[in-house]
Amino acid sequence: MKRTFGDGDYRYEVVEGWGRGPERPRLGLVSSIAVDSRDQVYVFQRLPDPAMLVYDRNGTLVRSWGQDVFQIPHGVWIGPDDAVYTTDTGDHTVRRFTPSGELLGTLGTPGQTGAPGLPFNKPTWAVVAPSGDLYVSDGYGQNRWHRLGADGHLLGSWGETGSGPGQFLLPHSVWVDRRGRALVTDRTNSRVEIFSPSGEYLAEWGGLLAPNQVFVSRDDTVYVAEGGGPRISVMTLDGAVLARWGERGEKPGQFRDAPHSVWADSRGNLYVSEVTGEDRFQKFRRI
Repeated sequence: MKRTFGDGDYRYEVVEGWGRGPERPRLGLVSSIAVDSRDQVYVFQRLPDPAMLVYDRNGTLVRSWGQDVFQIPHGVWIGPDDAVYTTDTGDHTVRRFTPSGELLGTLGTPGQTGAPGLPFNKPTWAVVAPSGDLYVSDGYGQNRWHRLGADGHLLGSWGETGSGPGQFLLPHSVWVDRRGRALVTDRTNSRVEIFSPSGEYLAEWGGLLAPNQVFVSRDDTVYVAEGGGPRISVMTLDGAVLARWGERGEKPGQFRDAPHSVWADSRGNLYVSEVTGEDRFQKFRRI
């Protein structure tokens, strides 16, 4: 009998070996993952060869791209129109692609940091809000987050180093929920901070364990990949915990390293990637 993970309505079992096959029996270091409208899974591999690996829902590799583009892949996000947004901490850029890998645009100057306080300095994640504006967490080079218009012009930048409201010690990811709130993971301060579109601090969810990514599904369920647990938390938009699991180990369903990214497909299945080690990527089938 397979072991299950989670609680209540959010229970899962691991699909062992998902994404491994004759062409690629092992994965490298997977920085992040995302799923498009067809339930194709985009695996953003950092090492040993930076690339975007795209799988069908059954785990068969259908294409790869970006080998000549990426330096240090970090975050990937896919919008309702299936546009693919990536952040690269190696060359300080945010890029937009088609699902097949055609480059549609680049924000930031490759190889150069922005001026202090401005985009970008090792950006970590980029997402598009329901309004069409682009939100970017700029976490490794500076403790900031930015909001840009659809045409790329800067609408605002917020954040400074610290542990108080509106301050950060590594803003590692960002998501904009249906209410228009920006949810920013403040990794080293072990919280998610919540802001209005104008940068006003609204609230925070504490008690997290080095949160790396926050993901909100179409049904407004919040999933947090916590590297310090290691742990996955399932929450409501008001911060109430619906389910949690995580233990360190090598067995299916355990986390050897640190959950870095999480995404749910249309059926509620979860995909979780870890960092610091290679071949740490798992599919959790919802049951």
